[in-house]
Amino acid sequence: MGRSAKSIFSCQACGYQSPKWLGKCPECGQWDSFAEEKAAVTEKNSPLRGITAAVKPTPVPIDSVDIEDQQRLSSRIAELDRVLGGGLVAGSLVLIGGDPGIGKSTLMLQALHGMAANGHKVLYVSGEESVQQLRLRSKRLAAAAPHLLVVSEIDLDAILQMVSEHRPDVLVIDSIQTMYSSDLTSAPGSISQVRDSAMRLMLNAKKSGVPTLLVGHVTKDGAIAGPKLLEHMVDTVLYFEGDRNHVFRILRAVKNRFGSTNEIGVFEMQAGGLAEVPNPSAVFLSERPDNAAGSVVTATMEGTRPILVELQALASSSNLGTARRTVLGLDPQRVALLVAVMEKKLGLDLFGHDIFMNVAGGVKIDEPAVDLAVLAAIASSFLDKAVARNTLVLGEVGLAGEVRAIGNVSARLTEAQKMGFHRCIAPKGSLKRVETPADIELVGVGTVVEAMEVLF
Repeated sequence: MGRSAKSIFSCQACGYQSPKWLGKCPECGQWDSFAEEKAAVTEKNSPLRGITAAVKPTPVPIDSVDIEDQQRLSSRIAELDRVLGGGLVAGSLVLIGGDPGIGKSTLMLQALHGMAANGHKVLYVSGEESVQQLRLRSKRLAAAAPHLLVVSEIDLDAILQMVSEHRPDVLVIDSIQTMYSSDLTSAPGSISQVRDSAMRLMLNAKKSGVPTLLVGHVTKDGAIAGPKLLEHMVDTVLYFEGDRNHVFRILRAVKNRFGSTNEIGVFEMQAGGLAEVPNPSAVFLSERPDNAAGSVVTATMEGTRPILVELQALASSSNLGTARRTVLGLDPQRVALLVAVMEKKLGLDLFGHDIFMNVAGGVKIDEPAVDLAVLAAIASSFLDKAVARNTLVLGEVGLAGEVRAIGNVSARLTEAQKMGFHRCIAPKGSLKRVETPADIELVGVGTVVEAMEVLF
């Protein structure tokens, strides 16, 4: 038996529900975010409808479960496959978010074209563009194939009916915020609509085994719009990062039940779409200036991939009462900590200097293994002395001024060797477990004072 519909008020920022309207959400603190919704919980509009309960699962010993090798579906885009863990897994639900215009739809269309070129039937459902717009985009991207089906639809019931009729091998929903269920009275994009649509698409993916990719909008804070339940529900969450004013885009996995969450894929936005960047180190160092004070190269690990990046620092005297600290691509708090270590342990008077830091190419680094490179870049700019061009700087810096050991040194050195670096400043503790490459001189340092003596 069904129950009569009653009004509830849902926060459109976090999904918190209240029987009455509230000016401020007690869960997330947002003001004026409550909207009235009417949704009767009945057998008809339950998201579990269509899922039979004839066969009920029973608990079994975990060691008795047969393990089957998952056959992954390749998109013919190596960077995307790497981030996914080797390709799409049958029945998986993938959520990809990013800023408007960053290239989410372009990436999805190119990925579907690659799968269609391999003979798989794929379905691209757009709730934001007409089929004519999709055809124009596919013409520009040279992404047209007879097995690539496109449709413009927001009615979720109609979409699931199409999936049942055409039985595609891969389904893309662009975007989940535009999907609409007629059983709910709220508008598309509301908390209840997004939650119900995602739940039904997840159940369809698990039941049919069709990998489903959901494109999601993001808020002004950079988080995927909608309830946090959306990210918990899916198997993989990908963020497409980058500045629209830069040509490089980075695809990063923040959740992956079928692979590593540390892998990244690097793309370059071109007139014909997104092009893979197989050697990001060469691209990020291609425009590095010669003998420039404040420029230091370090190696950061993104999953299993080492990437060489250029750190740039500018220290200039300030006429203001409080010196500025502007940091792009690094943790500002970490940089402030390193500046304090430099003032205390090296005796550099940085209190009256503005310090600006940037990671060339728009890359974001969050590992402490680049601490010594940050410190070296600031010191180089402050002293107006350039670090040798073929020198790589690695190491974590502690509050006592010690240089601590880091991991994956061998992989970083191998990448540096490929890029023509002949000298590496690294922690003494890390060099004990590393075989010295033939073409690279390794210099071990134990403190920041030793590092400054070697560099300058």
